[in-house]
Amino acid sequence: MKLQTINIDGKKGSDIEISDKIFSLKPNENLIQLLIDWQLNHFKSRTAKTKQRGEIKGSTAKIYAQKGTGGARHSSRKAPIFIGGGIAHGPKGAIYKIKKINKKVKKVGLLQLLTQKNKIKSLFVVEDFKKEIKKTKILNEFLIKNNLINSLIISDKNSKLNIIKSARNIPNLKVIDQEGANVYDLLKYKNVIFTTTSIKSLQERLVKWKRLIL
Repeated sequence: MKLQTINIDGKKGSDIEISDKIFSLKPNENLIQLLIDWQLNHFKSRTAKTKQRGEIKGSTAKIYAQKGTGGARHSSRKAPIFIGGGIAHGPKGAIYKIKKINKKVKKVGLLQLLTQKNKIKSLFVVEDFKKEIKKTKILNEFLIKNNLINSLIISDKNSKLNIIKSARNIPNLKVIDQEGANVYDLLKYKNVIFTTTSIKSLQERLVKWKRLIL
């Protein structure tokens, strides 16, 4: 399939040929939700850790007889109700992180969202930024003119260097490398903007996984 490109001057550029395989997957809500949960789970370090009852050192002997004392029944001093005992519902460190997700699952989720973005006309390709855009105003006017407010720019490294300074003060705009494209950012921003080089690089990287796409 072909995608129309635009340039920083707002003019239409030449069409770019993209493999239909990238835009042919039906979104799987459960898979995408799994990837979102995985990413959100890794935003925080989750290093805080309290000891559970079974991790407290000390005797496990029953502190007094079950009956005849007039008091409540207790086992050992490790119970959460005693000072020095375990913590009932404290933080458990990294144990609850989803530690690993298969790379194939990440790539499939990415392809599914790219398909959806293209379907709802929210995916755009801009020609590489070959010259540095020194003023935020120039980039902002380009976005407003083309109705690209609230956008994620997935850029090649050279283009990123040329726009990163002018883009950092524009609200609801994020610039990332092509290698960093992820499901969370694709969902967070309304529009997705590729540079010509970045979408070609992404295509080469993803089309290798033919078994996932077909």
